[in-house]
Amino acid sequence: MTPAPQTTPDAPAQPPAHPQPAPPQAAEERLRRWRLVLGGDADGTGCRLTGRDEAMDRALAALYRGGGSTAPESGRPRGAGLGGSAPQVARWLGDIREYFPTSVVQVMQQDAIERLGLAQLLTEPEMLEAVEPDVHLVGTLLSLGRALPETTRETARAVVRAVVAQLERRIATRTRSLVGGALDRSARVNRPRHRDIDWDRTIRANLKNYIEPEGAQGHGTVVPERLVGYARAANAVRKEVILCIDQSGSMAASVVHSSVFGAVLASMASLRTRLVVFDTAVVDLTEQLADPVDVLFGVQLGGGTDINRALAYCQSRITRPADTVVVLISDLYEGGIRDGMLKRVAAMKAAGVQFIALLALSDEGAPAYDRSHAAALAALGAPAFACTPDLFPEVMAAAIQKLPLPVPEDRTG
Repeated sequence: MTPAPQTTPDAPAQPPAHPQPAPPQAAEERLRRWRLVLGGDADGTGCRLTGRDEAMDRALAALYRGGGSTAPESGRPRGAGLGGSAPQVARWLGDIREYFPTSVVQVMQQDAIERLGLAQLLTEPEMLEAVEPDVHLVGTLLSLGRALPETTRETARAVVRAVVAQLERRIATRTRSLVGGALDRSARVNRPRHRDIDWDRTIRANLKNYIEPEGAQGHGTVVPERLVGYARAANAVRKEVILCIDQSGSMAASVVHSSVFGAVLASMASLRTRLVVFDTAVVDLTEQLADPVDVLFGVQLGGGTDINRALAYCQSRITRPADTVVVLISDLYEGGIRDGMLKRVAAMKAAGVQFIALLALSDEGAPAYDRSHAAALAALGAPAFACTPDLFPEVMAAAIQKLPLPVPEDRTG
């Protein structure tokens, strides 16, 4: 007889687990962080700031929190702003450089210029010496233009030169490498003169024609059915690039990046580069390309926009359409003749010019732009999209070789 299976009584139900309270130190750190984020005073979070945290909070409050309330823990006015006092602003700039990383400092500087109207204070040398140089600060200095007094100009040039040097370190080597390689590939021909044969690529192109006679034991022959070489001497001009830059106020960062790229491209012997800036007038700054700082101080940000007139000038300077790349850098808000602009682009395309419209050349992402004009250009086969400085060398390399452009996935035209 089979014994009945043994059963065990059910284990008593365990009470639901309750979350363990955070250790006191973790809870205090959480309150501290919320206090710095929310600002105000200790009444809201129950957290009083002291030392470095209190100083950081004052720096943030001066910029982002208005009003003149008093912080109970310090007795100091809270959120009184920076006012119009240059010494006070200079101290604040020094504080934020001490308490925050460079990327945050640059954002706060730009916010201060926009929110508190501090642009005029940048005309004072001691102020410029206190700021963290960046692309947006250069744009602000360029927008001030002739308002900069002579006593400030040299300091302003030093700030601009520091930013230009940063950008050149970031982009120069990669640009020369990618664009130089594209120029070499675009200049290769299949019937070169003997001195222009590229033997390495010729051998690679003919490896399929390798013949090894019986008993040769690896000492065969490559039959060069197709020679690969260069169409002209290495130092000859192979391609021409025209950078046509909208200098309206919204394009400040693009103007800075374009000027540096123009200088890098102009340093390449086999590439002829022209740089044109425009508003309602057109200025050719090609002669200053040896120094992008000179280019930038030749720019006058602001004013209207006449893309049609600018393209007419660029079109008049094209002598070898099939070997020319025109890059229009503009948000496409045309104040001139729209139909004229589109007809000029169509004419250049028909002549063999590679035409590209960049809605921005900056790290800021997609800008505000005229969507109807971008769509009209795209319909003509002229892509219109925002481009980062890191992508620009690839765009130029593809355009020089007449290959599909590496348009970002979130293309806007």
